[in-house]
Amino acid sequence: MKYTVLAPAWVALALPLPGVVVAADYLSIEAAQKAIFPQADGFQEVVVSPSPDQLRTLLSQAGPQPPHGHIRIWQALRGGQLVGHVLLDEVIGRQDLITYAIGIDTHGALRHLEILSYRESHGGEIRNEGWRAQFDQRSSLEQLRFRTDIKNISGATLSSEHVTQGVRWLLALWQATLRPAAG
Repeated sequence: MKYTVLAPAWVALALPLPGVVVAADYLSIEAAQKAIFPQADGFQEVVVSPSPDQLRTLLSQAGPQPPHGHIRIWQALRGGQLVGHVLLDEVIGRQDLITYAIGIDTHGALRHLEILSYRESHGGEIRNEGWRAQFDQRSSLEQLRFRTDIKNISGATLSSEHVTQGVRWLLALWQATLRPAAG
């Protein structure tokens, strides 16, 4: 499933703000997949098309969202058996997109958050292992509240808040459309 954010025309006409923008790519999609599910021996991309009812549920459960770029999803497989999903998303930081991926195992627990690309001049601290580890093993939206469960990083407030909101969206999306049937 791909989400595309369309900005109003006036945004394209705005002059860029002065300052240095540091764009850095840290991981490829393939490297992130293996970092999140090292036991997997294959990844198969899936397309998810939420129904209107599922979208309403997602919007009510996930809470306020920053603008998103593209979302891509893969099944992580080991010996042909599903071990989880890798979800790749892009959320706006302060001015540009942050590309990240997170895994969700078959029980609904979050697996390691990886930052693939960071394009802002400030806030790159969200790549720190300690901050990213806050997401590990959380399995409900009630465990993903910014500033309560997931701590803010001074100087990276928008980046940390928007990635947290994005992870909430991905978990709600997984719960509504990808969660394996019980039993």
